[in-house]
Amino acid sequence: MAGNPERRSALVDAGVEVLAREGARGLTFRAVDAEAGVPVGTASNYFADRDALLRQIDTRLHIRLAPDPDKFAELLTRPKDRSLVVGFMHDLMARATRDRTGYLALLEMRLEATRRPELRASFTRSVRADLEKGIRFHREAGLPGGDETVTVLYLAMLGLLLEHLTLPEALEGVLPGVGVPQGLVERIVKTVVPET
Repeated sequence: MAGNPERRSALVDAGVEVLAREGARGLTFRAVDAEAGVPVGTASNYFADRDALLRQIDTRLHIRLAPDPDKFAELLTRPKDRSLVVGFMHDLMARATRDRTGYLALLEMRLEATRRPELRASFTRSVRADLEKGIRFHREAGLPGGDETVTVLYLAMLGLLLEHLTLPEALEGVLPGVGVPQGLVERIVKTVVPET
């Protein structure tokens, strides 16, 4: 396999773009080469097969969608109450909205993992690791609620992000009367996270 890390990174990011736009069936080495603007056959020099590319995309997405440490440090200066959890959830929404392509690719990875047992195993491990990291963070930060609170909050926000990123202009039409995403974030947190 070729060893140029910048080229590999560019190919993985091109794979993210193709996956978000075309879905898993459209994720071919040829499509990745075209998206990256490199000669045909380049991606096949960097990845043994499609599964290797998908695993690299999974890793890259978790990096792209990760919180900004400076933003988290700033948020942690606030009182450790429900309003701080709202701040973290708004940050999550902002990151997913800013990198809509990355988040849509992550959703495509979820769908592809339902069809490919080998991908399902590695993707499940990475999602579980993220959830465990979130639970540890919640505990160590002294935020209200326990592990179950974090798990339910994760599931509720996943649903909101799915609706917001796949049907953004129709959110009010799909969920009439529930409010815009920012208002929904606050309602989710108020419902899930206990008062301190």
